[in-house]
Amino acid sequence: MSYTFPKSQALFERAQRSIAAGVNSGIRKMEAPVPLYFARGSGPNLWDVDGNHYLDYQLGQGALLYGHAPAGMADAIAAQARLGTHWAAQCELEIEVAERIQRMIPAAELVRFNNSATEVVTAAFRLARAHTGRKLILRFEGHYHGWADEGLVGFANPPAVWGDDESPARTHPSKGVIPEVLDQFVVARWNDVEHLRRRVDACRGQLAAIVFEPVLCNTCCLEPVPGLLQTIRELCDRDGMLMISDETITGFRFGAGCAQGYYGYQPDLTVLGKAVGGGTPFAALAGTKAAMAKILSGEVVHAGTLNANPLCLAASKWSLDAVTAAGPEHPAELRRLGGKLMAGLRALADTHRVPLRPQGPELIFHAVMLKPGAAEGPIRDYRDYVRRHDPARWTHLRRCLLETGVRAIERGLWSISLAHREADIDETLFRAGKAFARHAETWTAPV
Repeated sequence: MSYTFPKSQALFERAQRSIAAGVNSGIRKMEAPVPLYFARGSGPNLWDVDGNHYLDYQLGQGALLYGHAPAGMADAIAAQARLGTHWAAQCELEIEVAERIQRMIPAAELVRFNNSATEVVTAAFRLARAHTGRKLILRFEGHYHGWADEGLVGFANPPAVWGDDESPARTHPSKGVIPEVLDQFVVARWNDVEHLRRRVDACRGQLAAIVFEPVLCNTCCLEPVPGLLQTIRELCDRDGMLMISDETITGFRFGAGCAQGYYGYQPDLTVLGKAVGGGTPFAALAGTKAAMAKILSGEVVHAGTLNANPLCLAASKWSLDAVTAAGPEHPAELRRLGGKLMAGLRALADTHRVPLRPQGPELIFHAVMLKPGAAEGPIRDYRDYVRRHDPARWTHLRRCLLETGVRAIERGLWSISLAHREADIDETLFRAGKAFARHAETWTAPV
């Protein structure tokens, strides 16, 4: 029997009378048949207000690397809450967390804290412009760097406004953006080394930084092609630009040294969010002493009343210690479990003649659903993804999965947590088998 959601439906209808659009983040309205309301979670398990149980691979948009409600983190937050929730001043915890990040990430010589990765990206861009005296920042199509004016320029343009392959458009998906913001960016296509070189050369001497997700997780799940990250480092060194690695999603998921340790590069600035706070509103800007110099001198303003909040610091300290405790083998177990899940989903797809092609580095991956007639093989960039992925069919399959108790992010991303075990993967594939069968029986392509 499929799950039903009457209590979530009633709460959503109630919410729309007091909360604008009924949700507090626009992406949450994507969930079909209704934005769900949850009651509790434990490890990889989640229960909604209707009593439905899910094996969760959304994991708080990737923030819950440690699973839901880990007891140690709850104890750490509770202990701090009894001492104080906010001081707008210093406490020893902030030094302890900063020192942990220093030890784990070689490029993190100095650290500053914020409440969200969107804030950290804004600080990184300001710092890069002050450091270089230049205004332009190069970013890649499909990469997401927060919801602020600067973070979304060129993020996910619809095909009608792509621009040509050589000069991707600098558009913004939101109204109300200061028009001049668009002129501060150069957009390039991901995973084309020679194209990147041409884009940089065309603006040589004007670029302050290159910013990127080391694995593009916000649009499909696209690992960098060989040599790409090294080319970014080379070009930044050649032209005096800052290399900004946005590890909001990849940070600590790819190991204690994050994706930069996993792939072997050292950025000037690193954006940390999600897993660094274990699901609390916490983020960090880490960087070399040279890159952070303008903050040290006071020439760049970096502020925030709730920066280094003690409750979030307590959660972060516990989270970073959990990554350290996983040992040097981390993320091998995440990769093993994710690989088993990917293979199992592909086998179910083949059995039911569903064109699902899981793609990614196993510890996090995307459920690519091929359009009729689309070419097989790995997707490498944003435009290729739009051309080949069938979002309507994926949405239908995702709802079938949801109604059998398997939850992935609406856009198709799956994350594995340190709380997942072999039995969870087996149960997920058992439930997914029912979902694939229902999808194959009921899917009708839109006319």
